[in-house]
Amino acid sequence: MTDFTTLLVSETDSSVAVPLEFVTEADLQSLSQTEQEWVKIAGFTAEAGTICPLPTGDQKTGRMLAGLGTLVPTANNPWWAAAVCEKLPAGSYKITNTYTDDILAAGAFGWCMVHYKFDRYFTSASVVKQRQLTLPLSVDTSAIQAEAHTYALVRDLVNTPTEDMGPADLQDAVEALAEEFGGTCGTFVGDDLIDENFPAVHAVGRAAATGREPRLIDLRWGTEGGPKLTLVGKGVCYDTGGLDLKPGSGMRLMKKDMGGAAHAIGLARMIMQAGLKVDLRVIIPAVENAVSSNSYRPGDIISTRKGLFVEVGNTDAEGRIILCDALAFACEEKPDLLLDFATLTGAARVALGADLPATYTNTDPFWAALEAAAAEKGDPLWRMPLWAPYDKKLNSPVADLSNISEGGMAGSITAALYLQRFIEADTPWAHFDLYAWTLENQPGRPQGAAVQAIRASFEAIIKFLSLDA
Repeated sequence: MTDFTTLLVSETDSSVAVPLEFVTEADLQSLSQTEQEWVKIAGFTAEAGTICPLPTGDQKTGRMLAGLGTLVPTANNPWWAAAVCEKLPAGSYKITNTYTDDILAAGAFGWCMVHYKFDRYFTSASVVKQRQLTLPLSVDTSAIQAEAHTYALVRDLVNTPTEDMGPADLQDAVEALAEEFGGTCGTFVGDDLIDENFPAVHAVGRAAATGREPRLIDLRWGTEGGPKLTLVGKGVCYDTGGLDLKPGSGMRLMKKDMGGAAHAIGLARMIMQAGLKVDLRVIIPAVENAVSSNSYRPGDIISTRKGLFVEVGNTDAEGRIILCDALAFACEEKPDLLLDFATLTGAARVALGADLPATYTNTDPFWAALEAAAAEKGDPLWRMPLWAPYDKKLNSPVADLSNISEGGMAGSITAALYLQRFIEADTPWAHFDLYAWTLENQPGRPQGAAVQAIRASFEAIIKFLSLDA
């Protein structure tokens, strides 16, 4: 796990920090004549993400200029300082611009995430260049570091290959979270799923090898009598597609198909770290969608916890099958808010790309809180419709419903409508269809696991449940 504890310090720290001044092209005109000549020789034009040291008389760096280009630092852009941080040499820095605390806090979060590195499988310890940032006392550095730690946890879980992140390993991660914050964690494993009425989870995961059996993980934490908040995360630790086998190219990133579970764990950690007064529950169905002599088959009809029968139209639409048992289980306790996170459909990526999680909810007030929080935190989301006329596309001639829709159109919407069949009508619910992956390097967001929607969800939960932050 990346250590962020030394990256942010308060102004009371005695270390000498290099002044770091963010500038636009117009700001260069306010430099002294000598400094303007130096900048010209250096070829520095204040292009975004570029730096230029201004030496003192003894040729040591007096201050560092950092280019903004046309970028205006804001509190809802956590990455505004990240590109510059990547370019800086190791050392200690202090931003000299008169930015507000919330803008500095946003930049400090991105500053921390520049230092994230997934290095578990390097034989030699990697050396991450440390750039320390000094902040005013009024900026809560511990809160920023805690949030960065949560992001790193989610990224580490998703980046870890399935050999080391199977259902049992996912259980270990949830149990570690419970132990860290004083929660409890129970698990139903293998054939116990049948005895405890989770037949859909068992059907999908039963083909996995010994030691990698399917399971349902159930964490509880928080304030008894507080608002009931339940998070559900899709924990498909690897998805071959089952007997409807994916091609090799489609399987390459399927270690990330437990990304929904990782996000539920991450959001739970944020809630616990903040000490929100909620009765929190986290439910994760964890499976491998493997190929074996006892794999579930196209055309099978499987029972579910809610009592509905599902015809399997395609074994590669397994996420919704395991989620339906978990969501029905969650609704039995009548939560005040139920959120599920899942890397569910390729259709969502076709519609919205990798960066925008497709978001569905049956509760307009929660969407209003979520939309505002997404804008405030720079954590983008896009609402998609639970378009009722498409529900009939899930009809099956031999069962209550099919796990895929007819014709293949609106695949993300029909997947959400499938899940809605297992939600009680009076339960406020939101579903996040995530990608959980960054396809190319960006400042503070290296290629690999991405974290989406949990900062916005955290703020929206506080507002919707009327909690004290």
